[in-house]
Amino acid sequence: MGRQKLNKTETDDNKEYRDSIAMEKYFYVNSEGCSISCKIYTDDSPNIKKVILFGHGFGGHKDNKAAEKLARHVLSKNKSTAIIVFNWPCHGDDVRKSLRLDDCGMYLERMIAYINERYSSPEIYGCATSFGGYLFLKYISENGSPFKKLALRCPAVGMYAVIAERVLTADDLNKIEKGKPVLAGFDRKIRIDKPFVDSLKEADITKRDFTDFLDDILIIHGTEDEIVPFEASMQFADDNLIEFIPAEGADHRFTDPIKMDQAIKQIAAFFGMK
Repeated sequence: MGRQKLNKTETDDNKEYRDSIAMEKYFYVNSEGCSISCKIYTDDSPNIKKVILFGHGFGGHKDNKAAEKLARHVLSKNKSTAIIVFNWPCHGDDVRKSLRLDDCGMYLERMIAYINERYSSPEIYGCATSFGGYLFLKYISENGSPFKKLALRCPAVGMYAVIAERVLTADDLNKIEKGKPVLAGFDRKIRIDKPFVDSLKEADITKRDFTDFLDDILIIHGTEDEIVPFEASMQFADDNLIEFIPAEGADHRFTDPIKMDQAIKQIAAFFGMK
């Protein structure tokens, strides 16, 4: 979608958004039998030199408001840059029916490969929230980091505990143990079954060492997060000597726009994209 003409009812905030983003469009990355649904924000420069790959949270989708705000902020001052958001398996309009950690890792791997091929190996930055943060961390612990910098907001470092204690009910867990899948999530309900829950329990990234990446990771976490425990994230950062910024009074989704704007600015500064 190209730049749109402003109408008289648009707010100053919307005008800033229109002025800073020349193009946003949907596309698919088709690779080896899978089709990944994506959205790109770019200033439409002919040669993209930097790409921010954004990973949304559990039950979310590529039309992520935080990604949109990040794009608005970054593209207003940084040319030849693109922000790409993609749907995890079973999220948004993705067609897969069963959520699997291996599929999530495959999607991330193929997005990175696509970016390197499409834009001739640009600088890649990672930005992810909640479940997306867990998946990005899991990926770099197993494959090394493709990111120049990685910024995480409220990462679900203990994803098994988050699912078992904050997302699923006791009745849900009982059904899963009996082999019956349940539906859980936020924007879209996701089918959760025993193989997925068991894989989360096995893939406990809090037991992995991330100190090799400590200079290239930033974690921002709301002190009033009702989904992902603030203390778990802070402990993870402390264990791995990762820079950690507490966002006083912020909830999981950073619903306070002032706190979200502050987090966006901190992430952009960390990326060197003020």
